[in-house]
Amino acid sequence: MKRQPVIPILAGLLLLGSCEHKELCYDHPHTASLEVLFDWSKAPDASPASMTLYLLAESGDPTLRYDFTGCAGGTARVKPGGYMAVALNGDTEVIECRNTDQRESFEITTPTAELLPGLSSMGVRSEGAPQAPDAADERMAAAPDALWSARSTRFTVEDVDTLRMYPEFSVSRCTVEILGAENLEHVTGLSASLSGLSGGLHAATGTLSEERVTVPFALQATGETTLEGSLYLFGHCPGTAGSHTLIVYAVLTDGSKWFYSYDVTAQMHEAADPLNIHIRLEGLPLPEPDAGGFDPVVDDWQQVEVDIEM
Repeated sequence: MKRQPVIPILAGLLLLGSCEHKELCYDHPHTASLEVLFDWSKAPDASPASMTLYLLAESGDPTLRYDFTGCAGGTARVKPGGYMAVALNGDTEVIECRNTDQRESFEITTPTAELLPGLSSMGVRSEGAPQAPDAADERMAAAPDALWSARSTRFTVEDVDTLRMYPEFSVSRCTVEILGAENLEHVTGLSASLSGLSGGLHAATGTLSEERVTVPFALQATGETTLEGSLYLFGHCPGTAGSHTLIVYAVLTDGSKWFYSYDVTAQMHEAADPLNIHIRLEGLPLPEPDAGGFDPVVDDWQQVEVDIEM
């Protein structure tokens, strides 16, 4: 009888033995399902079109981002471990999140903006336009969108399978009303700015960013002698109390450019509701345009000294 070779059989047995440590473990999944629920009891009238969730890993792994359509929530696949969560509405156009990998540095902010966006189409440049004397070093920042945000304490994916978050309105609304404006019929362009504001929000703690910024915003004539405008802001006076100057920029039909400064510090600081600040000013003595063919220097801004009755 012919004998069977032994070597191939032994090699097969050795191969099987060498693969034992590579068996897959099905008892410990690499990810778990985390149900994310947004509870709107703190902002019952809110209905953002989408929500964004950031999970900051205790392990030091990169921050995870999940986007959910609607404002109810959804399911996230997450590796087990310790986390802290930040959530905000995702249907914003201006809001930016930066330094998201660290709890202490995670910041909601806005990009740099032009000082006079409403006048650029008229050839009026932002460079060289007047600023508040105590705000010369402030960054020009875009006003934030309407923002709802929430944050969680530390939790462990394994111990919990549902994350419930409670978003609340996270910016202030500031409205501006100027009464007694003169010669508005001769105005071809208007803009405004407000100084001494916070540049952002620390998402993980809910505290204001220390950066001070000036925020430009639009003004519109709502009557023969009335101007109105509004903007959202993260807050004001980050760190220590400071002053706030509102500047109105106006271009007349003869091409001349005028600016008016108002100290609105008291109205900002004494607002009855910090989330709804109303600034009311009386008087804007715009001149009539020069009928003699006045040809102003392009970069020349003229200031009118006037006592404004608050």
